[in-house]
Amino acid sequence: MENVSFEVQEGEIMGLIGPNGAGKTTLLACISGFLKPAGQIFFGGRAITGLAPNRIAHLGLVRTFQIVQPLVNLTVLENVMVGTYARIGPLDRAEAEHRALMVLDAVGLRHLALRRAGELTLPSLKRLEIARALGTQPRMLLLDEVVAGLNPSEVSDAIALVRSLREKGITILMVEHVMKAIMSLSDRIMVLHYGRKIAEGTPAEISRNEDAINAYLGENHAAPEQS
Repeated sequence: MENVSFEVQEGEIMGLIGPNGAGKTTLLACISGFLKPAGQIFFGGRAITGLAPNRIAHLGLVRTFQIVQPLVNLTVLENVMVGTYARIGPLDRAEAEHRALMVLDAVGLRHLALRRAGELTLPSLKRLEIARALGTQPRMLLLDEVVAGLNPSEVSDAIALVRSLREKGITILMVEHVMKAIMSLSDRIMVLHYGRKIAEGTPAEISRNEDAINAYLGENHAAPEQS
């Protein structure tokens, strides 16, 4: 990364786009404590640079992963319960289960609560990845390609889910290659190219930005209307 500086405002969705190798996932790893950056990172007015991922999660900043990583031999419910224990601290099993079931309701997976995670389809695994993060009761979510690999109908469902998270007051920084998702969800978008920030603005502004077009979007791209 090369002098990448930006702010995410509380309650907004900020999109992060760029070609493969631009540094998007690396940036998420730095923010969430999986890599140590050369610069400084602040969350809620507090410096979090160099903190371990679990300590950052306790502060309310949690990420998902591009390659879903469920605990395959546990049930869907137990996977989310792991998240509740990680953030909230000591709970009895009944309370952890109650909180996890509320999360599964929110992401539409309640009917699969007792299914083994390793048996889920990709769309359900994507939702489970989000659900585990939500189990920690985050203030901010870092989403890494949560709609990648989904068909158009599944993409629309995922967009609705992410929008519902923002409506609950969760701030979101999302990496995505599916332009329908990034353009319809984002309040602002930042474009990375070879580890540098080359553009930042609203979806409409980014769709007209020559640097963004040349590096990633292409000449025929236009921002869709917000819905």
